[in-house]
Amino acid sequence: MSDEKEKKPKKAEPKQGGKPKAAQAADKPAKTGGSRERVPARLADTYKSQVVPALMKRFNYSNPMQVPRLEKISINIGVGQATQDAKLVDAAVRDLEAIVGQKVVVTRAKKSISNFKLREKMPIGCRVTLSRGIMYEFLDRFISVSIPRIRDFRGLSDKSFDGRGNYTIGIKEHTVFPEIDVDKITKIFGMDITFVTTANTDQESYELLKAFGMPFVKREEVIETAKA
Repeated sequence: MSDEKEKKPKKAEPKQGGKPKAAQAADKPAKTGGSRERVPARLADTYKSQVVPALMKRFNYSNPMQVPRLEKISINIGVGQATQDAKLVDAAVRDLEAIVGQKVVVTRAKKSISNFKLREKMPIGCRVTLSRGIMYEFLDRFISVSIPRIRDFRGLSDKSFDGRGNYTIGIKEHTVFPEIDVDKITKIFGMDITFVTTANTDQESYELLKAFGMPFVKREEVIETAKA
């Protein structure tokens, strides 16, 4: 037997002024999904705290799950002059993305129509569907900022419901949105905005949107007087 002692592996010693790897890993902040903290949309909290109790009392619901809710918002821009200038579709896509803050989809023609110089699969507009937090943020900005900027505004029509609880309105000028710089646009576009709800009737959908603050037109009630 040799007199040499068996060599044992030395333990790794931390450097002076440093911490072990385990301690360093514990000190590092946990990675989050985004660079900034997501703040709940204001109208989402308003729906839970104010709209649900009001509609339960209005329609005598026995369960909060019966209360209709806003499911999604669909926005569509049609560019009729795209058959003459294809760059107008790119401008509409750019402006709509600036308004909603989300990627949009280009809509294309389903069939060719020679009288309108329209070919199949030609880009003729764009659309986008908003849901959850982005949906409530858009609705808040639309009611609070965009609608007051509409020229000669006297209230939204209450006759644009489709019979299944969905409401559609048309905007003639997309410049009512503050995200659009009037000096940089190439053309003014119109758009259709559809509010899709889970309501079974138009009356329930009307009360839901009105509770959110949608400024519907006020109609004068005719008071019948008794004949002498």
